[in-house]
Amino acid sequence: MNLKKKKILAAKTLGVGRNRIILLKSRLDEIKEAITKQDIRDLKNDGAILIKEIGGKKKKNKIVKRSPGNVRKKINKRKREYISITRKLRRHVAELKKQKKISKEESKEIRKKIRDRTFKSKAHLKNYLKEGLKGK
Repeated sequence: MNLKKKKILAAKTLGVGRNRIILLKSRLDEIKEAITKQDIRDLKNDGAILIKEIGGKKKKNKIVKRSPGNVRKKINKRKREYISITRKLRRHVAELKKQKKISKEESKEIRKKIRDRTFKSKAHLKNYLKEGLKGK
């Protein structure tokens, strides 16, 4: 007994694949007589036609890998702050040296202190220079 056409009709009607359709052997006579899509729907509701659950592998979630150029760490922020302060202070010291308000040796000493992050800001550097110049 070949019910291949009935399986195809059921698959189209119910919107599933042919392999998922199960026809109960005890109710084959009813299934043979089914001609229309409505007949197939009625048989499914009565329990003569069953649909298998979807099998197969579970879908894995894609792991997003960041390339080294896209990783932003806090160290970059610290470095950026260091760079901006250092450049600002060195520019100021160079200007003072150019105006001959500080000597070459003083300039070297101050640049070393800038590198050691002794000064928090330009105002802090100016305050240090005022205190240093008063002492002399």
